[in-house]
Amino acid sequence: MFSNIISYFIENPTALYIAVGLFSLCIGSFLNVVIYRTPKMMEQEWRTDCQFLLHPEQPIIDESKITLSKPASTCPKCHSPIRWYQNIPVISWLILRGKCGACQNPISIRYPLIELLTAGCSLIVVTVFGPTLQMLFGLLFTWVLIALTFIDFDTQLLPDRYTLPLAALGLGINSFAIYTSPVSSIWGYIIGFLCLWIVYYLFKIVTGKEGMGYGDFKLLAALGAWMGPLMLPLIVLLSSLVGAIIGIILLKIRKENQPFAFGPYIAIAGWIAFLWGEQIMKIYLGQ
Repeated sequence: MFSNIISYFIENPTALYIAVGLFSLCIGSFLNVVIYRTPKMMEQEWRTDCQFLLHPEQPIIDESKITLSKPASTCPKCHSPIRWYQNIPVISWLILRGKCGACQNPISIRYPLIELLTAGCSLIVVTVFGPTLQMLFGLLFTWVLIALTFIDFDTQLLPDRYTLPLAALGLGINSFAIYTSPVSSIWGYIIGFLCLWIVYYLFKIVTGKEGMGYGDFKLLAALGAWMGPLMLPLIVLLSSLVGAIIGIILLKIRKENQPFAFGPYIAIAGWIAFLWGEQIMKIYLGQ
């Protein structure tokens, strides 16, 4: 059956683009939930752990556990439940004119933009890889990077619950040489972690301050596991370039000093290298 589906999409590329586009819009809607709730889930877990460690004699505070599926989505202002027909990607936001259907509280335009970003990036992955196994894993890779980018941008956090499985998946699929050889994947993971870890400790020794978080090491290690060590210099260079450009723009907009998250730029650079890294390297080397 799976082979028949693949054959159909090979013969009908338009159907593939439509299917991936619509499905990725729904994934983008889910990623909005992931981006919003993951930090809250982590904070809840930290509060519980801290209370248990600091005051083990006291009962754990009884509060509703937040997950990606519970509680049901509601308006943050009037707490009216969001019905399924109010949660159709992009369309619902346009029909509601960016406002809650009950209290008219504004709904951030970021929600439909993330849905459109997810669909757009997914269609680019389809264009690069076509109807292949590389495309399927490439879509998963893209969706995780989008979630990590916005979580880190909002909170300066790169959750282990996403970076570590991303790295494990990269090592696992490359044991079958999907994107690079098994040995290259392993060394990509090791070198990806160590190169930023060394920079972190040298900076800490010189300045006495921490210049980045461990999540950045784990994310770069995951990218190394997917692409191998030869792409890591390109990823670091691109992330520095993208970070410098966007950082200057944000400083002009915000007009105040705020923590600078480096993870989003590693993710953006990693995604670019994942799709076009070999072509960029050939152009750079003049081949």
